[in-house]
Amino acid sequence: MPPIMEYLKESPPDTDSRWNELMELAIMQARQAGKNGEIPVGAILLDSEGRIIGKGYNQSISRHDPSAHAEVIAIQQGCQNKANYRLLGSTLIVTLEPCIMCLGAIIHARIATVVYGANDPKTGCLASRMNGANIPWANHSFEVVSGISAARCGSLLSDFFQQRRQQKRQKKQPSNRP
Repeated sequence: MPPIMEYLKESPPDTDSRWNELMELAIMQARQAGKNGEIPVGAILLDSEGRIIGKGYNQSISRHDPSAHAEVIAIQQGCQNKANYRLLGSTLIVTLEPCIMCLGAIIHARIATVVYGANDPKTGCLASRMNGANIPWANHSFEVVSGISAARCGSLLSDFFQQRRQQKRQKKQPSNRP
C-alpha cells in the first residue's frame, strides 16, 4: 500500500472543535462507503505525532469480507505504514461506535484513543453494549472520546437505511405495465 502520511498542524487534539475537523475526514470516508452501497462508516487513524497513517470505509459487501469494516481497514493501513502490528500512541477516529470485532483489532493494535461520532445501540462495544475500553481481563485499555459530530454521523446512517428501505418497498410494488 502506498504511504499516506499527511501531516496535521499539531499533535492529536484535545478540544471538541479540533476533533470535529478530524471527524470530517472520517465522514468523507463514510460517504464513499455510502456511494458504493456499503453501510456509511468511515475511519481515519493518526499516529502518535498526529499524522494520518490509515483511512478506511466499510467494504464488507464489495470485498465479500465480513471483517472489512472501516476501523479494520484503517488499522491495517496504519500497520503497513508503520511496518508494525502495534500502533502505540495512535488515535482512531470513526463515525460509528465500534463493534466487538473492531474492538478486538483496537486492543491488539494497542490503539491509545478512540474517538467516535454516533452511538450504536445494537452492537456498539465502547459504551452502548459494553465498556470495551476497560475490559478487566484484557491486556490493553484505551481512552474514549464519544459524541463528536454525533448528529451528522447518525444522519449518514439513518438516511442510508431509510433510502435502502424505500428501495426495497419499490421493488416489492407491482408495476402497472400494460
